[in-house]
Amino acid sequence: MPLAGLIGRKLGMTQVYTGAGVLVPVTVIQAGPCTVVATRRPERHGYAAAQLGFGVVKPQRLPKPVTGQFGKAGTGTFAVLREFRLANGDPPAVGSEVIVAELFRAGERIDVSGVSKGHGTTGVMKRHHFSGFPGSHGTHEYFRHGGSIGNRSYPGRVFKGKRMAGRHGAERVTVRNLEVVAVRGEEHLLLVRGAIPGARGGTVLVRKRPEARR
Repeated sequence: MPLAGLIGRKLGMTQVYTGAGVLVPVTVIQAGPCTVVATRRPERHGYAAAQLGFGVVKPQRLPKPVTGQFGKAGTGTFAVLREFRLANGDPPAVGSEVIVAELFRAGERIDVSGVSKGHGTTGVMKRHHFSGFPGSHGTHEYFRHGGSIGNRSYPGRVFKGKRMAGRHGAERVTVRNLEVVAVRGEEHLLLVRGAIPGARGGTVLVRKRPEARR
């Protein structure tokens, strides 16, 4: 299968033993099954890719243009649509199913993208790991503040990117070069060593490493 990735759902973390008896912390991802909803071909679109659907949703919960796209493809309705480039070969047929056992194997390295947990509006100590002010020596009611943010008449403004309090989390994050510990094809599960972005139940994109796509 030339596809470079798959849509999944983060189920949570656990730990498993390897064949050598080593205890490994893993994140369990329900990777697929995904259905091909549309394809992109070089002669028409300039590149080769397949659009995959994942997660069942009621048609009345989707915009009409999206339900029309599903009707044209002759597939069911899906909650998540994502496009994956093809490394080589022709894209799979519309309506075909893509499963995790076809794409990944134990020991392979992957990239996982997701939306990190949102923490709302937070201060500089939690958001940027500032150390804060001393707890003694005359400090009054200023222990967790960010301190000065500028200088006199020059530059006379706050530089862009200044680390200050604000929204923390809830942004797209990609963790690269993670190891696949096990692939359980019958259950559509992918066991990945370590942590991945997002909360339990969140949608994630699992992709092959760029060097493995060639």
